Amino acid sequence: MSSTDVGLRTGTGDGAPTQSLMEKYLNDPSHDYRTLKYGDVMDGVIMRVDRDEILVDIGSKSEGVVPSKEFSSLTSAEKQALTVGDTVLVFVVQPENQEGHATVSIDRARQEKSWRRLQEIYDENGVIEAEVVNYNKGGLLVNLDGVRGFVPASQVTEIRGSDELGKQAEMAKLIGTSLPLKVIEINRHRNRLILSERQAMQEKRDEMKDQLIKELKEGEVRRGRVSSICDFGAFVDIGGADGLVHLSELSWSRVRHPSEILKIGEEVDVYVLGINPQEKKIALSIKRTQAEPWSRVANAYDVGQLVRGTVTQLANFGAFARIEDGIEGLIHVSELTDERIAHPKQVVEEGQDLILRIIRIDPERRRMGLSLRRALDTPNDELLAALGETALEERDRIAAEIAAAIEREGIEPADEDEDSSDDSSDDESTSEDTSSDDSTPDEDAGEESKSEETAEEPAAEAAEEVEEAAEEAATEEKAAEEEAAS
Repeated sequence: MSSTDVGLRTGTGDGAPTQSLMEKYLNDPSHDYRTLKYGDVMDGVIMRVDRDEILVDIGSKSEGVVPSKEFSSLTSAEKQALTVGDTVLVFVVQPENQEGHATVSIDRARQEKSWRRLQEIYDENGVIEAEVVNYNKGGLLVNLDGVRGFVPASQVTEIRGSDELGKQAEMAKLIGTSLPLKVIEINRHRNRLILSERQAMQEKRDEMKDQLIKELKEGEVRRGRVSSICDFGAFVDIGGADGLVHLSELSWSRVRHPSEILKIGEEVDVYVLGINPQEKKIALSIKRTQAEPWSRVANAYDVGQLVRGTVTQLANFGAFARIEDGIEGLIHVSELTDERIAHPKQVVEEGQDLILRIIRIDPERRRMGLSLRRALDTPNDELLAALGETALEERDRIAAEIAAAIEREGIEPADEDEDSSDDSSDDESTSEDTSSDDSTPDEDAGEESKSEETAEEPAAEAAEEVEEAAEEAATEEKAAEEEAAS
């Protein structure tokens, strides 16, 4: 046997023929030339890096060439880091050019890889992070490894501008920031990718809310931030979950709308009223983090005391006035003026500042009776001592406003004829003979006491009516608030 035969063919001891080395080489798949077609994505080994192109080995009969326009997505640092022997992902743009080389692209390979990853994230309902690179009239533009995505302004929680200029300014501030995003629409063929930061944040908040509800305990106080305001209350973020502070739980004072005392973004302390794990709802209170005002009324105020108050609400039976936060009293219609009026709106209005005299206090029932007409009749010395130097000027202003309102409404003043006849009777009885008066001082005191008791009876009855009317009004108001909240 020749040496050539020994080199090309070997055999076993029993003479069975085996494959030649050449056949083994040709049958080895690793030595096959790859047939390329447009759209193939594969790994390539860098053979040379030039300024205008990169030469890569892609396992074909010829090398692949990456023109400079096909690796433009690489940053300067990424380009400088390219080294011979490194592996890069490439996309076949042209299987063979005029020079016999394949034209491949790093940019398109990155895009293709990113599209595939985005499709997987979309199918799995996942969330991805992306950097804001620019914005247009409708929203933000983000870059996801070569794929440009669009985030509509309505899908970004930080964009709240009511006008176009405000929106543009808020979007400009977000350039360079990274946002968590959720893919809401993907179409590879149309090169369309729509994302939502709002949905991604909502899912994150839902997870945080579930955890927070497990940790929360009724009665604890937490620090939170006002996230939104509506007619029936305010929502406060207490660490990943929003709780509702109902209108009735905002303040001890009467509040018509949350915007009167709160602003979006404001930090507040809240008291956890209740937790509903099934419906994932949290009830909060702001007023319960503060001392209940009526608990100190008995020590802070006395019957007969002069105070300043602001009219908060008008009703058929009188006007409510706030003398401090959380403390309101009722000025019965009969205590507004000496004239007979049909409705408090004829002489006072909401928001008007008044000087008032306390005529009744009931801390247990959280009620206080006030009088305007008695305050206006206060002697100057007492008024100055109680409310200071400006009290006389305030009293005169209020009296002038009441008088102007009475004249405007065409209300007849108190019956002067009766007053004058009473006065003339008094004069006549006095002029007859003061010495003929046989009544003793004790009898005079008794008659005076009896007269006062007789006068107090209708006043007490009126007070009871006022209490009942106020309670009924409060009940109706509370029912209306609960209905609005539901």
